[in-house]
Amino acid sequence: MIDPYFQEKNFTLYLGNSLEILDQMEIPQIDLIYVDPPYFLSNDGITCQSGKMVSVNKGDWDKSKGFIEDVDFIDSWLKACKKVLKDDGTIWISGTLHNIYKVGYLLEQNDYDIINDIVWFKPNAPPNLSCRYFTHSHEIVLWARKSKKSLHTFNYERMKTWNNPKDKLKNKDKQMRSTWSIPLIPKDEKEFGKHPTQKPLELLNRIITSSSNEGELVLDPFCGSGTTGIVCSILNRQFIGIDSNKEYLDLAIKRFKDEKKRSLLYSTKKDEQIMKYL
Repeated sequence: MIDPYFQEKNFTLYLGNSLEILDQMEIPQIDLIYVDPPYFLSNDGITCQSGKMVSVNKGDWDKSKGFIEDVDFIDSWLKACKKVLKDDGTIWISGTLHNIYKVGYLLEQNDYDIINDIVWFKPNAPPNLSCRYFTHSHEIVLWARKSKKSLHTFNYERMKTWNNPKDKLKNKDKQMRSTWSIPLIPKDEKEFGKHPTQKPLELLNRIITSSSNEGELVLDPFCGSGTTGIVCSILNRQFIGIDSNKEYLDLAIKRFKDEKKRSLLYSTKKDEQIMKYL
């Protein structure tokens, strides 16, 4: 196994190709995997950002290489993730129409068992400048277990009583539904910079809280600026993140170290600590 790029207590980052690093990991050891893969939407189009027209391109890593190569790439990381996932482990995968239907098909082809498709609704999504189709205002997050025999973790009671002061959703002892209204990342989550596909802390808070327990090991094979790891640190999970971009990993480290400083100021009551940060 290659040496970590950064490691402090239960927060570990690797710099390099995800498939190559996953191939070197001991198997199986992961309780929960969150994947925010390339969506293949960098097609030289335009979008709206802060009221301005900007390129939709995120980088070469997000460009489609054609249907067959895109499918082969998704299939390869799904297989690599399954090798390191424990028998009762689960995987969450984010996507849009550009990739999520390929992901769903390949999950079933690789004998995963899909549990839920979550609709992440973005109430503050940017407008559609072309006016040629409906405004994109949601993403799909697929949740699947390793197999139909997996005894997957679902913290049902915790999600029934979800009550985050910064989140308009207050379940009041009702079942949490599969549509989650969560705004795009707020300004204070961009303090040290921003990854072009960065996810809000609240999205990962729900994912990790609902489907893992304290002390368990969470993997993010395309971790970017480390949002998954930051939430794991707050929720007392172990974390392994992999990314091929040094700049984004350096951003993740800054965010992690800042979170560690902030945690010293919080109440010793765990729920209060989590909610004050999230």
